[in-house]
Amino acid sequence: MRGSDERTGSLFSFVDLEDRVPARHPLRKIRQIVNDALATLDGEFSRLYASEGRPSIAPEKLLRASLLQAFYSIRSERQLMEQLDYNLLFRWFVGLGVDDPVWVPTVFTKNRDRLLDADVAAKFMAAVLAHREVKPLLSNDHFSVDGTLVEAWASLKSLRHASYAASQRKRKLIEEAFGWAKTIAGLAKVKVRGLERVRHQFTFAMAAYNLIRMPKLLGWAAV
Repeated sequence: MRGSDERTGSLFSFVDLEDRVPARHPLRKIRQIVNDALATLDGEFSRLYASEGRPSIAPEKLLRASLLQAFYSIRSERQLMEQLDYNLLFRWFVGLGVDDPVWVPTVFTKNRDRLLDADVAAKFMAAVLAHREVKPLLSNDHFSVDGTLVEAWASLKSLRHASYAASQRKRKLIEEAFGWAKTIAGLAKVKVRGLERVRHQFTFAMAAYNLIRMPKLLGWAAV
C-alpha cells in the first residue's frame, strides 16, 4: 500500500539527539576530544566572564559552533545560525536541545570575538594537542622551515643533505594544511581586522584541521 504524502502532526514530540547521531559518526570522536580539551580550559573561561549580569552564550558552545563553520565551509555566521536552527547533527555537536533557540548572528560574532581577543584559540590548540589520544600521534623527529627567502638555506648545497628527501615528503603534508584552511575553513580571505585577530583565526583553523583528521588517524570511521 502506498503511504500518504501528508504530514502527520502531533501535539507533543520528543527527539533524543543522541539516538539520531550514528554511533560511529566521525563527529562523535571529534566531539569527545573537543569536550575533553574544553574541560581543561574551564578556569580560563571563568576568568573571561563577570560573575554577575546577564548570562552570555557559553564559550564551549561558541567554540563548537565555530568548529562546525570550519568543518563544513559555512561562509557566514548568518548561514551558520540557519544550519543550527534545523540541522539536528549541528545542534547535537554544539550542545543545543531540539527546542533551544539559536542565537542572533551579530550576538554570536560579538561573543566569539571575545574569545579571539583573549587568545583562547592558541590555548584550545594546545589543549587539543595535549589530549591523551592525540599526543601519541605527535613527533619531534622532523620540523620544516620555509627558507625560500633565506639565501643560505636556499642554496643548492641543501639538495645534497641526507634529510632533503624527507623534507620533500613532509612539505606536501604541510601544504595540505594550508590548502585546507583556505579552501575549506574559509581563510582564503580573512574576515577580521588586525594581525592579532588574523593570527587567532588561523590558529583556530589549524586546530580544526587537526581535529578533522583525528577519526581517521584513530581508526574511528562510520560503518
